[in-house]
Amino acid sequence: MIAIGSDHGGYELKREIIQYLEKKEIPVLDCGCYSPDAVDYPDIAVKVCDKVTGGECELGILICGTGIGISMAANKMHGIRAALCHSTFDGRMARMHNNANVLCLGGRTTGVSIALDIVDAFVGAEFEGGRHEKRVGKIMSIEE
Repeated sequence: MIAIGSDHGGYELKREIIQYLEKKEIPVLDCGCYSPDAVDYPDIAVKVCDKVTGGECELGILICGTGIGISMAANKMHGIRAALCHSTFDGRMARMHNNANVLCLGGRTTGVSIALDIVDAFVGAEFEGGRHEKRVGKIMSIEE
């Protein structure tokens, strides 16, 4: 299952992604927001990241206006490796080399078509391990 959430700046893109994933029969847990009314993106980041670190969801997707603020908030959460991606290459490499568990997107900066392609690349990729394992371990050790 994929946890997904957005603030008001990412609300429309979140709706598009949910519909897309549901058509592909990928289970989605919508963690808010539920309207275009203003909300604070750190609150949404916590909700999605808690679902990922708690094991209820394998991956998370977060969206705010640019993706910057929500990715910063997500990366404050213990156990989260959030990647702000602008291309399919970014999405694929975030998973393959960095073992990212949360994809961040900009609702005001990323078109629907490319966003869906990035989601596919991110969800479809797997961590390669190997030489990347040591580096991801070092990233995670910074939390301690």
